[in-house]
Amino acid sequence: MGSGQHDPAAFLSQPCEHTRQVSAPAKKATDPQLWLRRALRMPYLWLLLFFLAPFLIILKISVAEPMIAQPPFSALLVWGAHGLQGIRATFENYSFLFRDGYYGIIVLSSLKMAAIGTVLCLLLGYPMAYFIARQPPRRRQMLLLAVILPFWISFLLRVYAWIGLLDNHGIINHALMSMGIIHKPLAMLYNDFAVYLGIVYSYLPFMILPLYSTLERLNVDLLDAAADLGARRWRAFVDVTLPLSMPGILGGCLLVFIPAVGEFTIPALLGGADTLMIGRVMWDEFFVSRDWPVASAVSVVLLLLLIAPILWFQHLQNREHEAGS
Repeated sequence: MGSGQHDPAAFLSQPCEHTRQVSAPAKKATDPQLWLRRALRMPYLWLLLFFLAPFLIILKISVAEPMIAQPPFSALLVWGAHGLQGIRATFENYSFLFRDGYYGIIVLSSLKMAAIGTVLCLLLGYPMAYFIARQPPRRRQMLLLAVILPFWISFLLRVYAWIGLLDNHGIINHALMSMGIIHKPLAMLYNDFAVYLGIVYSYLPFMILPLYSTLERLNVDLLDAAADLGARRWRAFVDVTLPLSMPGILGGCLLVFIPAVGEFTIPALLGGADTLMIGRVMWDEFFVSRDWPVASAVSVVLLLLLIAPILWFQHLQNREHEAGS
């Protein structure tokens, strides 16, 4: 026999097979980042189920043909006696959108109303967020609670309540006429003014919270340094506070602008017949005209238009992160 078979040193120098089999799973089980990697997969699963899957369904309907049937569109896959025979798709719905100027006018009107509502939210939300950020911690928590308190009530009920306030026989007109300020009711309902008011009221917290988060982390010593260098308050605000709060401004504007473009409830309840917004048009196409392919094509185009500012904001964040690193 060879001496290597009974050499104790050689036997001890060889790793135990059982140790090799157990150490790898044990190391994997005790990896502190394993649970974090698994947790980070959950948002992707959420997006897959509640964003990508509905989008693919809408995309499939947008390339179908309208039919008087249930559902009111043709099938994408054509099946026969011997299995799949082909794919039935058309881009006529998208061509119709670009040929018909009606949809272009509606998209531009929606973008205009959403942009004006976003600017109004910014003009009102920035001073409020700045004021809250400069308060003592205990008072700050109470003010933040007041900002998010309306979310405890249904969005539909909150919008519907404005009808009782803005109507010709509503509370506001009744109070103004009782005080002798006006002699006939003001037309404050079923027009663009009511829609702007509803957008500002409903989405103002989405502007305040990102701005507050940015302004609360602002280093006050920078403002003191600007004052020591002779800068006045408005100059220190323009040169110091405003640039440093730009991430909150962009985030708040996106949180207000994107849902406001496709808003349906506010223009349906507070707007008039001349209030053209894409949300109402899609409702009419889906449930009145029952032209699901055209309505789906409108949805896809609107989604592509809204993705552009999101990608732009993400690009700015990446540039800022690279500049900081």
